[in-house]
Amino acid sequence: MNNSLFEKLNEEGHLSAASYGKIRANNKAALFSLHWELTTILYLGVLLLTGGLSVLVYKNIDTIGHQAILLFIALTCAGCFIYCFKKKLPFSTAKVESPNVAFDYVLLLACLLFITFIGYIQFQYNVFGERFGLVTFIPMLVLFFCAYFFDHLGILSLAITNLCAWAGITVAPLEILKANDFNSNTIIITGILLGAGLVCVGVLTRINELKKHFAFTYTNFGMHLLFISTLAAMFTFENIYLLWFVAVLLIAAYFYREALRAKSFYFLLVLTLYLYTGVCFVVLRILFTVIPDIGGLYLACFYFIGSAVVLIRFLIKMNKKLKSA
Repeated sequence: MNNSLFEKLNEEGHLSAASYGKIRANNKAALFSLHWELTTILYLGVLLLTGGLSVLVYKNIDTIGHQAILLFIALTCAGCFIYCFKKKLPFSTAKVESPNVAFDYVLLLACLLFITFIGYIQFQYNVFGERFGLVTFIPMLVLFFCAYFFDHLGILSLAITNLCAWAGITVAPLEILKANDFNSNTIIITGILLGAGLVCVGVLTRINELKKHFAFTYTNFGMHLLFISTLAAMFTFENIYLLWFVAVLLIAAYFYREALRAKSFYFLLVLTLYLYTGVCFVVLRILFTVIPDIGGLYLACFYFIGSAVVLIRFLIKMNKKLKSA
């Protein structure tokens, strides 16, 4: 509101003091947005609903029956999808806004129920047998379709998570999964390749402007996968850990450039923390090799104190640099 205009009208006598006072009071009591609060409540509502249904089914499985539960889940899921297909706006390669407030949450509920349905029939009736990859592959296809067709970032995150699960299950022998051996070399290499692939998809999404706003989600998942898998390789392949550390440095350099390009402090913070973990591993290995026992332990304590100070100062400096840019 233009207060200077009303102040001028009041000074010239065109606006009474009482009216001017009411306008100022009304301006001070400005409206504020409840968007994020309502969004959080709605998302929690969907999660609580699906969680409550799971508890209800678990406690009454003997009296309700598996067929009745599956039928209820299928009908509810189908109803949610029918609602979304009827209400959706026309497809576009650019960002498409939701037609109403409830749309995103109904779609999220539909996808969660679909995942529950697939998992339920596999657990109870072993429909897919030993082909566990199909349990994640089928929901993955549906989730990617829904993410692009309905333009939903939350569903895209679910789809990428299913992609990671499917890739891990597909490349790992059944014995590894049963033994919970997630330090397997195969899984580490798969994580690196999958992370690099997601980063490439993010770049192509941004360049080709096909749902350009999806690029951050792809890059975010790819960045974490790349760093975690590469650090896991450092810890696992101890004989060549320096080569993997060089890989960590190259990945950090790439995302440092991306952070400056996008002016993203989030990217900068994440790459700094992962790089700091890798540096600490290398420093401690060298330190305890040169100075074993208690002497190395004392020096390690001083190193962590000094490096933490340097880390904080670096993040503060870079935050100022990004803001000024």
